[in-house]
Amino acid sequence: MKWIRERDALIAQTLAFVQSVTGKTDDLHPPAPPAAAFAVTTEIVTVRALAVEAEPPPARPPPAPVPPPLSTGDFRSEMQARIASFKKHQERFEREREEYCAATLTRLRAAIRDPSTRPPADK
Repeated sequence: MKWIRERDALIAQTLAFVQSVTGKTDDLHPPAPPAAAFAVTTEIVTVRALAVEAEPPPARPPPAPVPPPLSTGDFRSEMQARIASFKKHQERFEREREEYCAATLTRLRAAIRDPSTRPPADK
């Protein structure tokens, strides 16, 4: 099966490349020789694992500065504002539920007193 050999060759090449770049070896797989050649049958295709010379890593830009932590007063005032907003939101929901319930009960009581206002029954 040709594709299995090609897959294995690709995996070996990738592993060798990763090991050469990171300088780490995989504990599960033995390290491949740096210039190992993997040949695929029937077609003359040779995949070589590139042996990367030990170059110094490129200079990385300094990490982004971390914003200073919020002072206790800022955090406290922000939390109090959020809690107040949440309470207002919950009070509005409670008020709307009460109004809906009262309106529904009013319609129900009116329908009980005057049967002509009842909606038609589903058949």
